[in-house]
Amino acid sequence: MYICICRQVTDHQIRDVCRRGSVSFRDLQAQTGIASECGKCGNLAQAIVKEYSKSQSFVNAA
Repeated sequence: MYICICRQVTDHQIRDVCRRGSVSFRDLQAQTGIASECGKCGNLAQAIVKEYSKSQSFVNAA
C-alpha cells in the first residue's frame, strides 16, 4: 500500500529500510524522502517504524 503518494513510498519499502537497520524516522526520511513534501504520511510512516521496532524487540527477546 502506498504510504507517501508524493514520493511513491510503500509500506513494503518502509519495512525494507527498517530491516536494513534504519529504525528511526529520521533515517527513513533520509533514505526515502517520506514526509518531506505535504507531510500527510508522516504519522502513518512513524507508526510503521514503531511497529517494526517493537516486533524486532520481541523477536530478539526470544
